[in-house]
Amino acid sequence: MTVLEDTDRFGLAPDGSAVRAVEISGGPVTARVMTWGASLIDLRMDGVAHPLVLGSRDFAAYLGPMRHFGAIVGPVANRIAGGRMSVEGREFALDRNELKRTTLHGGSAAFSRRNWTLRAADISSITFGLHHTHGTGGFPGELDVAARYSLDVTGALTIEITGRTDRPAMLGPAFHGYWSLDGGSDLSGHRLTIDADDYLTVDDEKTPSGSPVAVAGSGFDYRHPRRPDAALDHNFCLARTQGQMRRAATLDAGGLRLTIETTEVGLQVYSGGGLATAPATGLGGRPYGANAGIAFEPQFWPDSPNRPDFPSPVLRPGDTYRQVSRFAVTRS
Repeated sequence: MTVLEDTDRFGLAPDGSAVRAVEISGGPVTARVMTWGASLIDLRMDGVAHPLVLGSRDFAAYLGPMRHFGAIVGPVANRIAGGRMSVEGREFALDRNELKRTTLHGGSAAFSRRNWTLRAADISSITFGLHHTHGTGGFPGELDVAARYSLDVTGALTIEITGRTDRPAMLGPAFHGYWSLDGGSDLSGHRLTIDADDYLTVDDEKTPSGSPVAVAGSGFDYRHPRRPDAALDHNFCLARTQGQMRRAATLDAGGLRLTIETTEVGLQVYSGGGLATAPATGLGGRPYGANAGIAFEPQFWPDSPNRPDFPSPVLRPGDTYRQVSRFAVTRS
């Protein structure tokens, strides 16, 4: 059933189009999502007094310090070194939107900075669509992308992202939501487990500095629960082949557990060390500071368009990109 008229006007996009928000529910969980960036802006669980994700009631915050909060980022998530890439022998210069050195989350005209079309919605699911024109931000391909949020009867949130192209392109988006399970001002009460044996070291520009390295014996071994490091912003290598659903991580705090499963080959984990949203306020009525939440971003490995030894995000005409990630909050 399609119920497109049951929306709230949440804001006005820079191009003058209306930004709409829709609430969906399933089991004990309610989520609110908006067309801008196809973003999750709130998530609540019955019997829990605080929100479980970082967000804002003020749309202006999403045009400033909260520009990636809860959004679908892309066409290629994370960083592309030098703002350049090659697709089947053709070189492309991209929008270098991070210190004029790297391309971060698709550049300044990326998925997260666009007002998506609301295609369909019912009580427990919603689908957004976006057409990304060839050459936008330097990325090739007429990309048609859809993002579907759904809540099942247990309250688990599933995010499915699909895409097609008219010519060889790179497509590797990610959901960029921040989580906080205990409602605290930082992550000190949280314990993190990551189901990965390897991770990627990074250089001064936070792009991969080499091949995967074993987490064993390093400060990045989260195979057993521990408090997230305040400076964590790294990719953990889950697999080399996309498509199989697997557990990627768990997060525990405040008597709740978040379990993350995904079909993606990597999980970027960012503990929010650089968060500083003031004067914009969050859902609790105060600005978010450093380590106020932790982002789990299922995706291809960073800088994969430039690394033939990494899993490739190349998408060709006739093929369909598909990513599925599941975020389940339960009482621990």
